[in-house]
Amino acid sequence: MSEEIKCPRCAERALAETSAAHNETETAEEAESCCRTKHRSEKEYRDLIHRLNRIEGQVRGIRAMVESERYCVDILTQVSAVKSALDAFDRVLLNQHIHTCVVEKIQEGDEEVVDELCGVIQKLMK
Repeated sequence: MSEEIKCPRCAERALAETSAAHNETETAEEAESCCRTKHRSEKEYRDLIHRLNRIEGQVRGIRAMVESERYCVDILTQVSAVKSALDAFDRVLLNQHIHTCVVEKIQEGDEEVVDELCGVIQKLMK
């Protein structure tokens, strides 16, 4: 009897693995992180969604500026603001991740989470 796969990516991967024409394009990191979840408090959730909604609005505003043929420097200024907002989002999320996920994993004896964290920090610093 096969076990039920709830995650669409895992179901897709399981189907692909049974196919002879399977082409391995997913990295080990993507495969590992596919089904991990993080429960957030209502406040954390609202804060993150609020930030994302604001960023989404800024991006729509940039699109409108391009469509209305606004001056390049004005558009670039708004792009810079979006980058700053995304960086701030990264910092908030990373802070929450360290204080919850990383601490919990270390307390469970899983020190590989430190390597994962270092990798994430390296990506963010590029």
